[in-house]
Amino acid sequence: MVFHETVKTPEEERRLVDQVSAVGIGGNIILTAFKLFAGIVGRSGAMVSDAVHSMSDVFATFVAFLGVRMSQRKADKAHPYGHERMECVASLVLGLILLATGLGIGAAGIEKIAAGRWEELAVPGGLALAAAVVSIVVKEAMYWYTRRCAKLLHSDAFMADAWHHRSDALSSVGSLLGIGGAMLGWPILDPIASVVICLFILKVAYDILKDAMSKMVDTACGEDYEKSVSDYIAAQAGVVRLDLLRTRMFGSRVYIDAEIAVDGDLPLRQAHAIAEAVHSEVETRFPDIKHIMIHVNPDDAAEGPEL
Repeated sequence: MVFHETVKTPEEERRLVDQVSAVGIGGNIILTAFKLFAGIVGRSGAMVSDAVHSMSDVFATFVAFLGVRMSQRKADKAHPYGHERMECVASLVLGLILLATGLGIGAAGIEKIAAGRWEELAVPGGLALAAAVVSIVVKEAMYWYTRRCAKLLHSDAFMADAWHHRSDALSSVGSLLGIGGAMLGWPILDPIASVVICLFILKVAYDILKDAMSKMVDTACGEDYEKSVSDYIAAQAGVVRLDLLRTRMFGSRVYIDAEIAVDGDLPLRQAHAIAEAVHSEVETRFPDIKHIMIHVNPDDAAEGPEL
């Protein structure tokens, strides 16, 4: 979870959000139109299903854009901890869009298979095959681009959108196999490809929904992450030991409560300065941490009565 790259200013964040949203929405609109045309003219149900999937990507990217923009709003009186969880809401919506899309595509494929008149199924043309190849290349490129931007922005919503692009690329692989098989004399492979596409999409939807839900309920950040933070705090000047560390996800950001022990004979101002230094160093070293609360314990607390 430690990010080594990040955008530096709010202006850079907004510019990158606008840029990745424009690429996602514009690219998906063009791909949807191309794949729908190729699916209809090329007589491929799998490619039409693929076009529907790309159409859902347009809405998904728009939802991700809204979620990120809303999460960037400053804290106010009604939301003193900020709006980061709006990204979780956006991710939940994206997951539900994928779930509905996958079920719809799967249902259409199963209906054709169950009809039993496989020899009557239309054989796709070369245009549908070419559209599948173009879609794989373009959507995989969009996945890697959106994934990188999501990491720079620390954005779960855009990371979910990146996986939406990857699921579309995988569905196009299914389309390619189904269309190619149908052209070689097995038309039943075209609707079978739709069912395979459905399974890929449902798996991605499950992963996105699971991740979003875990971040909505203050889930801890994991042992590896907590160990790296603990070791860093314990190594700071003036810290005798780390007594307690609690982490929780708040949308795409992290909140931490920590207790450190310092020399019990230090003046209050000096002990406070150590805590302030630890606070600043940790938030600088781990940019995904929005806030760390430091409580100071005297190292000799066990030798005297508690107050």
